[in-house]
Amino acid sequence: MLLAIDCGNTNTVFAIWDGKTFLCTLRTSTHHARTADAYFTWFSTLVKHYGISLDITDVIISSTVPRVVFNLRVFADRFFGCRPLVVGKPDCDLPVPPRVDAGTQVGPDRLVNAAGAYDRHGGDLIVVDFGTATTFDVVDRDGAYVGGVIAPGVNLSLEALHMAAAALPHIDISKPQKVIGTNTVECMQSGVFWGYVGLVKECCARIKAERDRPMKIIGTGGLAPLFNETVELFDALEDDLTMHGLTVIHAYNQKG
Repeated sequence: MLLAIDCGNTNTVFAIWDGKTFLCTLRTSTHHARTADAYFTWFSTLVKHYGISLDITDVIISSTVPRVVFNLRVFADRFFGCRPLVVGKPDCDLPVPPRVDAGTQVGPDRLVNAAGAYDRHGGDLIVVDFGTATTFDVVDRDGAYVGGVIAPGVNLSLEALHMAAAALPHIDISKPQKVIGTNTVECMQSGVFWGYVGLVKECCARIKAERDRPMKIIGTGGLAPLFNETVELFDALEDDLTMHGLTVIHAYNQKG
């Protein structure tokens, strides 16, 4: 079985893939000092709860936090006896290499999203990912990542607003009942919700204009359904796009 690991700035997700389906998906906070032993204690305890055998034969990792990769490598080697594939490293081939400026390092999460989205939806895509950052990944007709947009994430914007303005409280993001707020919380919720709706609409419209072709918009990340339920920003929603992309890249490397 394959263990796919997606390490983001906020959370790290582990998913077990049996070749047909994900048997379970586990989430923990990202912490660069977490040791291989600590990963295994947490992971094995939860997997036992699901009643799944720890018959892991392969591991693939995507990480936007370079400092955690060493301990994840040790985790894979020590407890599963395998050398993990790490997206973005020379020994991990991509189905289609990115086409960006020379010397540019593309985030592994963006490469994985491109691979997963192309496998499910074909080419000419805009993948909007609501993570720590809100990213727009442009996927060409052959599946290559060809660039995109990076904006502050929703929760990051809320935190910055609270930190910079002492009178503004911490709030949860939700769809406001109306645009004009009549108290502080409603005003903040409206600004964030409709502000990000506008961000997605304008960025996607300008990307389509630059590409001068029809493009399908794919939404992913925890907040994508919230933004889509009212204004239908996306042509499709994918809640496991990154994990699916990891299985696609792993399968491609096995063919060689």
